Amino acid sequence: MPELPEVETFVRALQGPMLGRTFVSVIITWPNLIRPSAAELQKKLPGLRVERLTRRGKYLQFRLSEGQTLFIHLKMSGSLTVEPAEAPLHRHVRTIFNLDNGYQLRFKDMRKFGRVHLVDDPARVTGHLGPEPLDPHFTAEDFVARCRRRSGRLKPLLLNQSFIAGVGNIYADESCFAARLHPRRRVGTFSDEALTRLYHALQKNLNAGIMLKGASIDAVYGGGQFQNHFQVYGRGGQPCPVCATPIKRIVLGGRSTHFCPRCQPEE
Repeated sequence: MPELPEVETFVRALQGPMLGRTFVSVIITWPNLIRPSAAELQKKLPGLRVERLTRRGKYLQFRLSEGQTLFIHLKMSGSLTVEPAEAPLHRHVRTIFNLDNGYQLRFKDMRKFGRVHLVDDPARVTGHLGPEPLDPHFTAEDFVARCRRRSGRLKPLLLNQSFIAGVGNIYADESCFAARLHPRRRVGTFSDEALTRLYHALQKNLNAGIMLKGASIDAVYGGGQFQNHFQVYGRGGQPCPVCATPIKRIVLGGRSTHFCPRCQPEE
């Protein structure tokens, strides 16, 4: 699933071709992706202009004219491209947004888990999200204070989008390793100093992911290079880059989790 750096990469790539463009019409081949409904999107979106394109958590956030907001969540296999209307159509394109310049914004989603929302109040879609980890106003002290109000295990907490927005499996594993914290330990067992290390590790890894245009680990998301810098993620059984102990893989909260049992002691 694309995480914060991958979604941010899409946002930056689409700003040039999308800013100032007006939607003309929408073609929908898989209505289940659309909220509140395909009919409402096709009725309300034409004529609206893209005024800003940003990211909130893992959502692409298109600020439109007339106070509307279009959100797109890529989920596990979604991707977005802007192509000429006459370009061949990939068989997994589920939604086509026709633009006023003869181009199309195409939402391709092989697994059909993605979502498209058109709302007049952004809080209806993103109001549940926690703070942005890279927001300059979100400090290490804020992060520690949020952790102190929780009692669960560390890795599932980092994946909880209401706790902090945008972090997923890859960047959680890499950040826990960088901070030398075991992902299965309960967050209340860590010192303020340890949690501060984690805060800085998250920022460092997320910024590195953005700089390297995300991680490309399958055919769904391509072009990124962060996978060439993985320390633990996807490296089960391989030597730790710090101490050479074999990286261990477990399932935690239903998610594949990687760590070094020596550098990240559980006790």
